[in-house]
Amino acid sequence: MNISNRFRMKELYDYYENNMDRCPFMQVVEGGSDATVMIQGQEKIMIGSNNYLGLTSNPQVKEAAIKAVEKYGTGCTGSRLLNGNLDLHEQLEHELAEFLGKEAVIVFSTGFFSNSGTISTIVASDDVLICDRDNHASIVQGCLMSRAPMKRYHHNDMEGLENFLASSDSKKERFIITDGVFSMFGDICNLPEIHRLAKKYGASVIVDDAHSIGVLGENGRGTEEYYGLENSVDVLTGTFSKSFACVGGFAASSKDVIRFLKATCPSFIFTASLPPASVATVLESLRIMKTEKGRIKNLHKIADKVRSELNSMGYNTGGSQTPIIPILVGNRDKTIAAWEYLFDRGIFCNVSISPAVPVGSDLLRTSYIATHTDSQIDRVLEVFRGLKKDVLFDI
Repeated sequence: MNISNRFRMKELYDYYENNMDRCPFMQVVEGGSDATVMIQGQEKIMIGSNNYLGLTSNPQVKEAAIKAVEKYGTGCTGSRLLNGNLDLHEQLEHELAEFLGKEAVIVFSTGFFSNSGTISTIVASDDVLICDRDNHASIVQGCLMSRAPMKRYHHNDMEGLENFLASSDSKKERFIITDGVFSMFGDICNLPEIHRLAKKYGASVIVDDAHSIGVLGENGRGTEEYYGLENSVDVLTGTFSKSFACVGGFAASSKDVIRFLKATCPSFIFTASLPPASVATVLESLRIMKTEKGRIKNLHKIADKVRSELNSMGYNTGGSQTPIIPILVGNRDKTIAAWEYLFDRGIFCNVSISPAVPVGSDLLRTSYIATHTDSQIDRVLEVFRGLKKDVLFDI
């Protein structure tokens, strides 16, 4: 059976096959991923990573992973429910719940599972889901799996959110679901207004803090801490693939909700548990996050400088408020040409084009790391000045 015509992005696959060295997708990283990476035998300054606190190459984190392998081996050989529940998993859930100020935490094997599994398990088909249009694909997947009717308000449109709440059946359970930090444009949800509307209409709130933990708030506790609204969210989800320098995910909530998820969530019950080295990595990253608060301050110092300089050059950085700083281009070919310009000059960033973003919203997605040096950032800004002059002069 020929399924190639069903690919929504078939032309990109063709482009990739024919231009392996010049395509922004599936570039091979030769070694560790830090403030710089090796690609095609050349060092590139990495401004396309979610390694916000720069912990993927931290000696303490690597040592913790090595010690875990030496003690526990390389895998758990089963699900948490059966034979794969280590004391490390229990310790991580305890320390993470304490850090977030929640009663309990459940750890998933991927961040995608933390959203798709949690939402599809706690939301029933006769409930009502109200979501931000820019929510991550894992949230959308969880909503679809729940089979509950889903309303999607325009991005951060609180009037639209209230209209959906006011017109929905008050006898049904209603869930407002949003990202804390939106992964493409780097802006933050309006949690104070979401919280107010949830109380007014008796709705529950689920927030995905994948790009918020380790980034927002004085202690890196995420969106609630950033707004001073601790315990305003009913269920908090997140991932370990950003600030925690690893892979996996979690949901944090009341003891009753977490107990229910552990007993009934398919993506927790029917998948192998997170390997020992991964759990130890996350635990050590969490402990560093709690003690080395200067990393968060430096991260925002870098991001604020880059955002200010890019805006002064005439770039459209959207509504970025975080280390995720998009550069809106609006044209696919020009976006890829801009990526090539940066790549040829030793800078690696990400490209987001339709259908990953709406048609006409094609962009370069840049993101910054607490361990970027002043000289690296100066070089990045120097290349962006040239890009504006040579390629993107008319945007």
